[in-house]
Amino acid sequence: MRVKFLDGVEDRYPINVNEIESMKLTPSFLALLISALPLNAFAAAFQLAEHSATGVGRAFAGEAAIADSAAVVARNPALMSSFKKVQFSVAGTFILPDVSVTGDSAPPYSNSAALDDNSIAPEAFIPALYYVSPINKRVAIGFGVFSNFGLATEFADDYAAGQLAGTSEITTINFNTSVSYKINSDWSAALGLNYIYADANVVRHFGDNPLGLPAQTLAASLEGDDNGYGWNVGFAYEIDKGSRLGLYYRSKTMLNFEGDYTNQLPAAVGGLASAVLPGSLELELPATAEFSGVHLLDDKWTVNYSIVWTQWSSFQSLEAFVSSVDTPVFSKEENFSNSFRYALGGSYQLNKNIKLRAGFACDATPTDSNHLSISIPDSNRKWLSTGASYKVDNTSSVDMGLTFIKGQERAFNEIDNLGSQWAFRSQGDALIFSAQYNHTF
Repeated sequence: MRVKFLDGVEDRYPINVNEIESMKLTPSFLALLISALPLNAFAAAFQLAEHSATGVGRAFAGEAAIADSAAVVARNPALMSSFKKVQFSVAGTFILPDVSVTGDSAPPYSNSAALDDNSIAPEAFIPALYYVSPINKRVAIGFGVFSNFGLATEFADDYAAGQLAGTSEITTINFNTSVSYKINSDWSAALGLNYIYADANVVRHFGDNPLGLPAQTLAASLEGDDNGYGWNVGFAYEIDKGSRLGLYYRSKTMLNFEGDYTNQLPAAVGGLASAVLPGSLELELPATAEFSGVHLLDDKWTVNYSIVWTQWSSFQSLEAFVSSVDTPVFSKEENFSNSFRYALGGSYQLNKNIKLRAGFACDATPTDSNHLSISIPDSNRKWLSTGASYKVDNTSSVDMGLTFIKGQERAFNEIDNLGSQWAFRSQGDALIFSAQYNHTF
């Protein structure tokens, strides 16, 4: 998924344009520029749950315990032990966000109406594919390509608060290989290895400012990529026929984005004049754990539930570096807390070919109310989901899921890198549609 943002800047202490000529390219001046980057795009809850259409249809309730497609590779590969034949699944999820920002106040050289933007997050499409193959009665292997983290938001190049938000993009792709082992008739376990590729692109413009610079002037641009490794482990316990518990853990992954940094400030005033320097930023993708259950009530009704924990507490600050500078040129406190997601769902077997499902979830934000930002206007969210599966024949089936996400409205202030204060209100909702095809060989 990709992110884009743009907004404006101001100075707490008015600066005469002529005085800028005395500035040098020092770490403190670079810090001002890099702090204009949307690094807090990484600081909000940018976790993705959209691994399958069946999951979307039940608000991802019971994901670590339900073995209804090869997508179990993404949430609990221990469930691969229940597969008797090879299965391939391919899924596509379309996200239509409705995220808006309203300005409550602005510095004297701007106005609050210029901060209003009713569409800061672009549409996104998230593909995924999975393959599960039983080796014998006890061992199965699986492969998956999916995404666990990503983000996309965007503001115009001349947005008034351009140093607080501009263009921010982060894309991650997870390549997973897992092996499951059926310990006995009740217990199964799995171990997996993850290779994660990540790409990030961050752009900030000056926006409205007291320096006399055009709003579209590039304040900072950092683009880079990296890859890392992680591991996952899962367990499944069969209580009886139709009832199962699942537990899943995915490790953290450390990434060090290395790429190009530049800005459009003239060299005479300490800028780079579009020259490019190597830049870097470390980011930790947090560990996650999920406990799920599924219970068959009768031959038609099933209930399922999940609790998902994400270790956002490890995300306390961000630091960025550029070449030839030993100390961080940017440091930002985030103070995230561990978060929980609770989901409850169920399904109804309408007939031998059609299964209906629905779910509800509460998703808590890990952000600190004292460190909010318009670049990632995150909030607590509620999910309302529905979906269905259709069995085409004995070897293929189609799944569909639809979810509406409602976010809370939040009001907050931000101070830009020149010391000026801006006040905002943000509101974020989304509509998610997912489709999936499964084939058994």
